[in-house]
Amino acid sequence: MDLVWQTWTTPDDIKQWNAASDDWHTTQARVDLRVGGSFCSRMEAKDGSVGFDFEGVYTNIVPHQLIECTFGDRSLQVTFIDGPQGVTVRETFDAEEVFSEEQQRAGWQAILDNFARHVLSKHGT
Repeated sequence: MDLVWQTWTTPDDIKQWNAASDDWHTTQARVDLRVGGSFCSRMEAKDGSVGFDFEGVYTNIVPHQLIECTFGDRSLQVTFIDGPQGVTVRETFDAEEVFSEEQQRAGWQAILDNFARHVLSKHGT
């Protein structure tokens, strides 16, 4: 659980896994992991054509179990569930209105898949 939590909350690690596709990357990450603290990940297309800051404020933190935050007028809940097969990371978020829920779900899942691969590479498996 410690490795999963640390990998989720460490800026250098976030830059390694936080992308929904191979043509995007996170160039900067900042984490002030406390209630009222802020976070920001600078996400950019690798060709430099477009980018944005994914940023918000932490509203609830239970170490190794839960992170809740707001970003804009939306909210995100990340739960870390320890089980016999390892740690499950579950994100629940308010959908936005520009892209379909299916597109949003696929993008967030792709990021989670990158996260899982990064954790496994750090673990040596």
